[in-house]
Amino acid sequence: MPIEIKMPALSPTMEEGTLAKWLVKEGDSVSSGDLMAEIETDKATMEFEAVDEGVISQILVAEGTDNVKVGTVIALLTQEGEAASPPASQPASPAKSAPAVPDAAPPASAPVAVAPAPVAPPPAPVASGDRIKASPLARRLAAEKSIDLATVAGTGPNGRIIKADIDSANPGAAPMATPVAVAPAVAAPAPAPADPVRPAAPVAWDDTIPHAIEKLSNMRKTIARRLTEAKSTIPHIYLTVDVRLDALLKLRGELNKALEPRGVKLSVNDLLIKALGVALIQVPKCNVTFLGDQLVSYTRADIAVAVSIPGGLITPIIKDAAGKSVSTIATEMKDLAQRAKDGKLQPAEYQGGTASISNMGMFGIKAFDAVINPPQGMILAVGAGEQRPYVIDGALGIATVMSVTGSFDHRAIDGADGAQLMQAIKALVENPLGLLA
Repeated sequence: MPIEIKMPALSPTMEEGTLAKWLVKEGDSVSSGDLMAEIETDKATMEFEAVDEGVISQILVAEGTDNVKVGTVIALLTQEGEAASPPASQPASPAKSAPAVPDAAPPASAPVAVAPAPVAPPPAPVASGDRIKASPLARRLAAEKSIDLATVAGTGPNGRIIKADIDSANPGAAPMATPVAVAPAVAAPAPAPADPVRPAAPVAWDDTIPHAIEKLSNMRKTIARRLTEAKSTIPHIYLTVDVRLDALLKLRGELNKALEPRGVKLSVNDLLIKALGVALIQVPKCNVTFLGDQLVSYTRADIAVAVSIPGGLITPIIKDAAGKSVSTIATEMKDLAQRAKDGKLQPAEYQGGTASISNMGMFGIKAFDAVINPPQGMILAVGAGEQRPYVIDGALGIATVMSVTGSFDHRAIDGADGAQLMQAIKALVENPLGLLA
Protein backbone atom coordinates (compact mmCIF):
# COMPACT_ATOMS: atom_id res chain seq x y z
CA MET A 1 0.00 0.00 0.00
CA PRO A 2 1.42 3.44 -0.90
CA ILE A 3 2.78 5.58 1.92
CA GLU A 4 1.07 8.95 2.24
CA ILE A 5 3.48 11.89 2.49
CA LYS A 6 1.70 14.62 4.41
CA MET A 7 2.27 18.33 4.85
CA PRO A 8 4.51 18.51 7.93
CA ALA A 9 4.16 20.84 10.93
CA LEU A 10 7.56 22.51 10.86
CA SER A 11 6.88 24.61 13.96
CA PRO A 12 4.62 24.25 17.00
CA THR A 13 2.27 26.98 15.73
CA MET A 14 2.21 26.06 12.04
CA GLU A 15 -1.29 25.26 10.74
CA GLU A 16 -0.67 25.68 7.02
CA GLY A 17 2.15 26.54 4.64
CA THR A 18 3.17 27.03 1.04
CA LEU A 19 4.65 24.14 -0.89
CA ALA A 20 7.31 26.37 -2.39
CA LYS A 21 9.24 23.84 -4.49
CA TRP A 22 9.47 20.13 -5.16
CA LEU A 23 13.03 18.80 -5.13
CA VAL A 24 11.90 15.44 -6.56
CA LYS A 25 9.60 14.40 -9.38
CA GLU A 26 7.32 11.45 -10.03
CA GLY A 27 9.35 8.31 -10.62
CA ASP A 28 12.30 9.41 -8.51
CA SER A 29 13.66 7.05 -5.86
CA VAL A 30 14.22 8.50 -2.39
CA SER A 31 15.82 7.24 0.79
CA SER A 32 15.43 8.34 4.39
CA GLY A 33 17.06 11.75 4.83
CA ASP A 34 16.80 12.78 1.16
CA LEU A 35 15.47 16.30 0.58
CA MET A 36 12.03 16.19 -1.03
CA ALA A 37 10.57 19.69 -0.94
CA GLU A 38 10.93 23.25 0.29
CA ILE A 39 8.10 24.38 2.56
CA GLU A 40 7.48 28.08 3.23
CA THR A 41 6.20 28.70 6.74
CA ASP A 42 5.27 32.01 8.30
CA LYS A 43 8.93 32.71 9.12
CA ALA A 44 11.23 30.79 6.80
CA THR A 45 11.56 28.42 3.88
CA MET A 46 12.57 25.03 5.25
CA GLU A 47 13.62 21.77 3.61
CA PHE A 48 11.45 18.69 4.09
CA GLU A 49 13.25 15.35 4.30
CA ALA A 50 12.02 11.87 3.42
CA VAL A 51 11.44 9.49 6.33
CA ASP A 52 10.86 6.29 4.32
CA GLU A 53 12.44 4.98 1.16
CA GLY A 54 10.67 4.16 -2.07
CA VAL A 55 9.57 5.72 -5.35
CA ILE A 56 7.57 8.94 -5.72
CA SER A 57 4.57 7.52 -7.54
CA GLN A 58 2.34 10.57 -7.47
CA ILE A 59 2.63 14.26 -6.56
CA LEU A 60 -0.77 15.48 -5.37
CA VAL A 61 -0.02 19.11 -4.51
CA ALA A 62 1.77 21.22 -7.09
CA GLU A 63 4.67 23.43 -6.11
CA GLY A 64 3.68 27.02 -5.44
CA THR A 65 0.40 25.99 -3.79
CA ASP A 66 -0.53 28.27 -0.88
CA ASN A 67 -2.47 27.54 2.31
CA VAL A 68 -1.79 23.78 2.36
CA LYS A 69 -3.11 22.55 5.70
CA VAL A 70 -0.83 20.53 7.96
CA GLY A 71 -1.68 16.84 7.49
CA THR A 72 -2.80 17.20 3.87
CA VAL A 73 -1.48 14.35 1.68
CA ILE A 74 0.92 16.00 -0.77
CA ALA A 75 2.45 12.92 -2.45
CA LEU A 76 2.44 9.12 -2.52
CA LEU A 77 5.48 6.91 -1.99
CA THR A 78 5.47 3.29 -3.15
CA GLN A 79 7.89 0.41 -2.86
CA GLU A 80 9.52 -1.08 -5.94
CA GLY A 81 6.92 -2.92 -8.02
CA GLU A 82 3.98 -1.65 -5.96
CA ALA A 83 1.15 0.07 -7.81
CA ALA A 84 -0.05 3.46 -6.63
CA SER A 85 -3.60 3.82 -5.35
CA PRO A 86 -5.66 6.94 -4.72
CA PRO A 87 -4.95 8.67 -1.41
CA ALA A 88 -7.37 8.60 1.45
CA SER A 89 -9.81 11.45 1.64
CA GLN A 90 -8.14 14.58 2.87
CA PRO A 91 -9.39 17.93 4.09
CA ALA A 92 -10.79 20.17 1.45
CA SER A 93 -8.75 23.12 0.28
CA PRO A 94 -9.62 26.18 2.37
CA ALA A 95 -10.35 28.16 -0.76
CA LYS A 96 -12.98 25.64 -1.92
CA SER A 97 -14.41 24.31 1.34
CA ALA A 98 -18.17 23.83 1.50
CA PRO A 99 -20.22 26.14 3.73
CA ALA A 100 -20.99 24.82 7.19
CA VAL A 101 -24.46 23.32 7.79
CA PRO A 102 -26.15 22.24 11.02
CA ASP A 103 -25.11 18.82 12.30
CA ALA A 104 -28.68 17.76 13.06
CA ALA A 105 -30.55 16.26 10.11
CA PRO A 106 -34.32 16.93 9.67
CA PRO A 107 -36.76 14.19 10.75
CA ALA A 108 -37.46 11.52 8.17
CA SER A 109 -41.06 12.70 7.83
CA ALA A 110 -40.15 16.33 7.29
CA PRO A 111 -40.30 17.48 3.67
CA VAL A 112 -37.03 18.74 2.26
CA ALA A 113 -37.13 21.64 -0.16
CA VAL A 114 -35.15 20.96 -3.30
CA ALA A 115 -33.49 23.93 -4.93
CA PRO A 116 -34.28 24.17 -8.65
CA ALA A 117 -31.31 24.10 -10.97
CA PRO A 118 -30.44 27.73 -11.65
CA VAL A 119 -30.19 29.01 -15.18
CA ALA A 120 -26.63 29.97 -16.02
CA PRO A 121 -26.46 33.75 -15.62
CA PRO A 122 -24.52 36.14 -17.80
CA PRO A 123 -21.15 37.28 -16.41
CA ALA A 124 -21.54 39.62 -13.45
CA PRO A 125 -19.09 41.87 -11.68
CA VAL A 126 -17.22 40.29 -8.76
CA ALA A 127 -18.56 41.55 -5.45
CA SER A 128 -17.69 41.09 -1.82
CA GLY A 129 -21.01 40.09 -0.20
CA ASP A 130 -23.62 42.37 -1.80
CA ARG A 131 -21.14 45.20 -2.42
CA ILE A 132 -19.88 45.64 -5.95
CA LYS A 133 -16.11 46.06 -6.19
CA ALA A 134 -15.25 49.28 -7.99
CA SER A 135 -12.54 51.90 -7.73
CA PRO A 136 -13.48 55.28 -6.20
CA LEU A 137 -12.91 56.97 -9.59
CA ALA A 138 -15.17 54.43 -11.32
CA ARG A 139 -17.91 55.00 -8.75
CA ARG A 140 -17.76 58.77 -9.23
CA LEU A 141 -17.87 58.52 -13.05
CA ALA A 142 -20.77 56.03 -12.84
CA ALA A 143 -22.74 58.43 -10.66
CA GLU A 144 -22.08 61.33 -13.06
CA LYS A 145 -23.24 59.25 -16.06
CA SER A 146 -26.19 57.61 -14.18
CA ILE A 147 -24.73 54.16 -14.81
CA ASP A 148 -25.85 51.34 -12.54
CA LEU A 149 -22.67 49.52 -11.44
CA ALA A 150 -24.67 46.27 -11.38
CA THR A 151 -24.79 46.44 -15.18
CA VAL A 152 -21.02 46.70 -15.59
CA ALA A 153 -18.58 43.77 -15.80
CA GLY A 154 -15.26 44.66 -14.17
CA THR A 155 -12.00 44.00 -15.97
CA GLY A 156 -9.67 45.16 -13.18
CA PRO A 157 -7.89 42.99 -10.60
CA ASN A 158 -10.25 40.35 -9.14
CA GLY A 159 -13.15 41.67 -11.24
CA ARG A 160 -12.87 45.22 -9.92
CA ILE A 161 -14.69 47.86 -12.01
CA ILE A 162 -12.27 50.52 -13.25
CA LYS A 163 -12.53 53.73 -15.27
CA ALA A 164 -12.21 51.98 -18.65
CA ASP A 165 -15.24 49.79 -17.82
CA ILE A 166 -17.36 52.88 -17.09
CA ASP A 167 -16.23 54.58 -20.32
CA SER A 168 -17.45 51.61 -22.36
CA ALA A 169 -20.64 50.98 -20.37
CA ASN A 170 -24.18 51.55 -21.65
CA PRO A 171 -26.08 53.95 -19.33
CA GLY A 172 -29.42 52.37 -20.19
CA ALA A 173 -28.48 48.74 -19.62
CA ALA A 174 -30.58 46.71 -17.21
CA PRO A 175 -28.97 45.19 -14.13
CA MET A 176 -27.56 41.72 -14.63
CA ALA A 177 -29.86 39.07 -13.25
CA THR A 178 -28.64 36.82 -10.51
CA PRO A 179 -30.40 33.44 -10.02
CA VAL A 180 -32.02 32.84 -6.66
CA ALA A 181 -31.93 29.28 -5.33
CA VAL A 182 -34.65 28.11 -2.95
CA ALA A 183 -33.08 26.24 -0.06
CA PRO A 184 -34.18 25.00 3.36
CA ALA A 185 -34.00 27.61 6.09
CA VAL A 186 -30.95 27.22 8.27
CA ALA A 187 -29.67 29.16 11.25
CA ALA A 188 -27.65 32.20 10.26
CA PRO A 189 -23.95 31.57 10.85
CA ALA A 190 -22.12 33.78 13.30
CA PRO A 191 -20.19 36.57 11.62
CA ALA A 192 -16.58 35.67 10.92
CA PRO A 193 -14.00 37.48 13.04
CA ALA A 194 -12.22 40.35 11.35
CA ASP A 195 -8.96 39.46 9.65
CA PRO A 196 -6.27 41.72 11.15
CA VAL A 197 -4.29 41.50 7.91
CA ARG A 198 -7.11 42.85 5.76
CA PRO A 199 -8.82 46.19 6.46
CA ALA A 200 -12.50 46.02 7.49
CA ALA A 201 -13.42 48.18 4.51
CA PRO A 202 -11.70 48.25 1.12
CA VAL A 203 -8.85 50.74 0.92
CA ALA A 204 -9.47 53.46 -1.64
CA TRP A 205 -6.73 53.57 -4.24
CA ASP A 206 -6.48 55.03 -7.71
CA ASP A 207 -6.20 52.18 -10.18
CA THR A 208 -5.56 54.64 -13.03
CA ILE A 209 -1.96 55.07 -11.79
CA PRO A 210 0.43 52.49 -13.31
CA HIS A 211 0.89 49.82 -10.68
CA ALA A 212 1.66 46.19 -9.93
CA ILE A 213 -0.12 43.92 -7.46
CA GLU A 214 2.00 41.50 -5.47
CA LYS A 215 0.62 38.57 -3.53
CA LEU A 216 1.60 38.63 0.15
CA SER A 217 3.94 35.89 1.32
CA ASN A 218 3.14 33.88 4.43
CA MET A 219 5.87 35.80 6.26
CA ARG A 220 4.44 39.20 5.31
CA LYS A 221 0.94 38.08 6.36
CA THR A 222 2.30 36.98 9.72
CA ILE A 223 4.20 40.25 10.21
CA ALA A 224 1.06 42.24 9.39
CA ARG A 225 -1.06 40.16 11.76
CA ARG A 226 1.39 40.28 14.67
CA LEU A 227 2.12 44.00 14.37
CA THR A 228 -1.60 44.77 14.21
CA GLU A 229 -2.13 42.58 17.27
CA ALA A 230 0.73 44.28 19.13
CA LYS A 231 -0.36 47.85 18.44
CA SER A 232 -4.04 47.06 19.02
CA THR A 233 -3.74 45.14 22.29
CA ILE A 234 -0.51 46.29 23.97
CA PRO A 235 -0.36 49.76 25.58
CA HIS A 236 3.15 50.87 24.66
CA ILE A 237 5.18 53.26 26.80
CA TYR A 238 8.37 54.69 25.25
CA LEU A 239 11.46 55.73 27.21
CA THR A 240 14.55 57.24 25.53
CA VAL A 241 18.07 57.88 26.83
CA ASP A 242 21.20 59.25 25.17
CA VAL A 243 24.23 57.03 25.71
CA ARG A 244 27.87 58.00 25.26
CA LEU A 245 29.65 55.38 23.13
CA ASP A 246 33.31 56.41 23.29
CA ALA A 247 34.36 53.92 25.99
CA LEU A 248 32.47 51.07 24.30
CA LEU A 249 34.05 51.81 20.92
CA LYS A 250 37.52 51.88 22.49
CA LEU A 251 36.95 48.55 24.25
CA ARG A 252 35.57 47.02 21.06
CA GLY A 253 38.72 47.99 19.16
CA GLU A 254 40.95 46.45 21.82
CA LEU A 255 38.89 43.24 21.97
CA ASN A 256 38.82 42.86 18.18
CA LYS A 257 42.60 43.18 18.06
CA ALA A 258 42.92 40.46 20.71
CA LEU A 259 40.33 38.23 19.02
CA GLU A 260 41.75 38.58 15.51
CA PRO A 261 43.82 35.35 15.71
CA ARG A 262 40.59 33.48 16.52
CA GLY A 263 38.77 34.97 13.54
CA VAL A 264 36.18 36.71 15.75
CA LYS A 265 35.09 40.29 15.13
CA LEU A 266 32.72 42.05 17.52
CA SER A 267 30.12 44.51 16.32
CA VAL A 268 28.58 47.26 18.44
CA ASN A 269 25.33 45.32 18.22
CA ASP A 270 26.97 42.23 19.79
CA LEU A 271 27.97 44.34 22.79
CA LEU A 272 24.49 45.88 23.01
CA ILE A 273 22.91 42.40 23.02
CA LYS A 274 25.13 41.56 25.98
CA ALA A 275 24.26 44.87 27.68
CA LEU A 276 20.50 44.29 27.30
CA GLY A 277 20.82 40.73 28.62
CA VAL A 278 22.79 41.83 31.70
CA ALA A 279 20.42 44.77 32.32
CA LEU A 280 17.36 42.48 32.26
CA ILE A 281 18.95 40.28 34.92
CA GLN A 282 19.70 43.38 36.99
CA VAL A 283 16.12 44.68 36.55
CA PRO A 284 14.01 41.47 36.47
CA LYS A 285 10.72 43.40 36.58
CA CYS A 286 11.27 44.15 32.88
CA ASN A 287 12.05 40.54 31.93
CA VAL A 288 8.40 39.48 31.90
CA THR A 289 5.40 38.38 29.87
CA PHE A 290 1.84 39.57 30.54
CA LEU A 291 -0.80 36.81 30.42
CA GLY A 292 -4.00 38.63 31.34
CA ASP A 293 -4.41 37.51 34.93
CA GLN A 294 -0.85 36.22 35.34
CA LEU A 295 2.66 37.62 34.99
CA VAL A 296 5.55 35.40 33.90
CA SER A 297 8.92 36.51 35.31
CA TYR A 298 11.97 34.99 33.59
CA THR A 299 15.24 34.20 35.31
CA ARG A 300 17.17 34.04 32.03
CA ALA A 301 17.49 36.74 29.37
CA ASP A 302 16.97 35.37 25.83
CA ILE A 303 17.40 38.25 23.38
CA ALA A 304 15.61 38.16 20.02
CA VAL A 305 17.58 40.18 17.46
CA ALA A 306 15.75 41.74 14.49
CA VAL A 307 17.37 40.70 11.19
CA SER A 308 16.16 42.05 7.85
CA ILE A 309 15.79 39.34 5.20
CA PRO A 310 14.28 39.29 1.71
CA GLY A 311 10.53 39.65 2.08
CA GLY A 312 10.41 40.63 5.73
CA LEU A 313 11.98 40.40 9.15
CA ILE A 314 12.95 37.56 11.46
CA THR A 315 14.25 37.53 15.04
CA PRO A 316 16.83 34.81 15.76
CA ILE A 317 17.47 34.41 19.48
CA ILE A 318 20.66 34.60 21.53
CA LYS A 319 19.78 32.43 24.51
CA ASP A 320 21.15 33.39 27.93
CA ALA A 321 22.76 36.55 26.56
CA ALA A 322 23.77 37.65 30.07
CA GLY A 323 25.65 34.42 30.71
CA LYS A 324 27.62 34.25 27.44
CA SER A 325 30.88 35.97 26.55
CA VAL A 326 30.76 38.70 23.92
CA SER A 327 32.90 36.55 21.60
CA THR A 328 30.36 33.71 21.85
CA ILE A 329 27.50 36.13 21.17
CA ALA A 330 29.34 37.49 18.11
CA THR A 331 30.00 33.99 16.73
CA GLU A 332 26.42 32.83 17.29
CA MET A 333 24.92 36.02 15.88
CA LYS A 334 26.98 35.80 12.70
CA ASP A 335 25.81 32.23 12.13
CA LEU A 336 22.17 32.96 12.97
CA ALA A 337 22.02 36.05 10.75
CA GLN A 338 23.47 34.21 7.76
CA ARG A 339 21.12 31.25 8.12
CA ALA A 340 18.20 33.65 8.62
CA LYS A 341 18.96 35.28 5.26
CA ASP A 342 19.28 31.83 3.67
CA GLY A 343 15.94 30.75 5.18
CA LYS A 344 17.62 27.90 7.07
CA LEU A 345 16.70 28.67 10.68
CA GLN A 346 14.93 26.05 12.75
CA PRO A 347 11.77 27.14 14.62
CA ALA A 348 13.48 26.83 18.02
CA GLU A 349 16.04 29.40 16.86
CA TYR A 350 13.53 32.21 16.23
CA GLN A 351 10.52 31.40 18.43
CA GLY A 352 10.39 32.61 22.01
CA GLY A 353 12.76 35.09 23.63
CA THR A 354 12.15 37.32 26.63
CA ALA A 355 12.96 40.67 24.98
CA SER A 356 14.06 42.02 21.60
CA ILE A 357 16.58 44.47 20.16
CA SER A 358 16.25 46.29 16.83
CA ASN A 359 19.20 48.31 15.51
CA MET A 360 18.56 50.84 12.72
CA GLY A 361 21.76 52.76 13.41
CA MET A 362 23.55 51.29 10.40
CA PHE A 363 20.95 53.06 8.21
CA GLY A 364 21.68 56.42 9.82
CA ILE A 365 18.42 56.48 11.79
CA LYS A 366 18.91 58.74 14.81
CA ALA A 367 16.02 57.41 16.94
CA PHE A 368 12.79 55.44 16.52
CA ASP A 369 10.10 53.62 18.48
CA ALA A 370 9.93 49.86 17.91
CA VAL A 371 6.80 47.72 18.18
CA ILE A 372 6.83 45.09 20.93
CA ASN A 373 7.12 41.50 19.71
CA PRO A 374 4.41 39.64 21.69
CA PRO A 375 4.39 37.86 24.05
CA GLN A 376 7.57 39.66 25.09
CA GLY A 377 7.30 42.66 27.42
CA MET A 378 9.82 45.04 25.85
CA ILE A 379 12.01 45.85 22.85
CA LEU A 380 15.08 48.11 22.62
CA ALA A 381 15.34 50.39 19.55
CA VAL A 382 18.93 51.44 18.80
CA GLY A 383 19.77 54.55 16.77
CA ALA A 384 23.00 55.65 15.11
CA GLY A 385 26.08 56.67 17.06
CA GLU A 386 27.08 60.17 15.99
CA GLN A 387 29.27 62.97 17.23
CA ARG A 388 27.25 65.52 19.20
CA PRO A 389 27.91 68.36 21.62
CA TYR A 390 28.04 66.75 25.06
CA VAL A 391 28.77 67.90 28.58
CA ILE A 392 31.88 66.06 29.80
CA ASP A 393 33.08 66.68 33.36
CA GLY A 394 31.11 69.91 33.52
CA ALA A 395 32.44 71.29 30.24
CA LEU A 396 30.94 71.26 26.78
CA GLY A 397 32.76 68.91 24.46
CA ILE A 398 32.24 66.51 21.54
CA ALA A 399 31.30 62.88 22.17
CA THR A 400 29.97 59.93 20.19
CA VAL A 401 26.39 59.64 21.39
CA MET A 402 23.62 57.14 20.57
CA SER A 403 19.90 57.42 21.33
CA VAL A 404 18.18 54.23 22.49
CA THR A 405 14.45 53.87 23.10
CA GLY A 406 12.78 51.14 25.11
CA SER A 407 9.18 50.17 24.26
CA PHE A 408 7.49 48.59 27.27
CA ASP A 409 4.19 46.74 27.77
CA HIS A 410 2.60 49.12 30.27
CA ARG A 411 0.21 46.41 31.49
CA ALA A 412 3.15 44.57 33.01
CA ILE A 413 5.98 47.11 33.35
CA ASP A 414 5.64 50.40 35.20
CA GLY A 415 7.37 53.48 33.88
CA ALA A 416 9.74 53.60 36.87
CA ASP A 417 10.87 50.02 36.24
CA GLY A 418 11.36 50.72 32.53
CA ALA A 419 13.39 53.81 33.43
CA GLN A 420 15.54 51.72 35.76
CA LEU A 421 16.28 49.28 32.92
CA MET A 422 17.24 52.12 30.55
CA GLN A 423 19.59 53.54 33.18
CA ALA A 424 21.17 50.09 33.65
CA ILE A 425 21.77 49.81 29.88
CA LYS A 426 23.29 53.32 29.81
CA ALA A 427 25.61 52.50 32.73
CA LEU A 428 26.80 49.25 31.12
CA VAL A 429 27.51 50.88 27.74
CA GLU A 430 29.31 53.88 29.23
CA ASN A 431 31.33 51.63 31.60
CA PRO A 432 31.68 48.57 29.34
CA LEU A 433 34.16 46.60 31.47
CA GLY A 434 31.09 45.45 33.38
CA LEU A 435 30.11 43.47 30.28
CA LEU A 436 33.23 41.35 30.65
CA ALA A 437 32.90 40.64 34.37
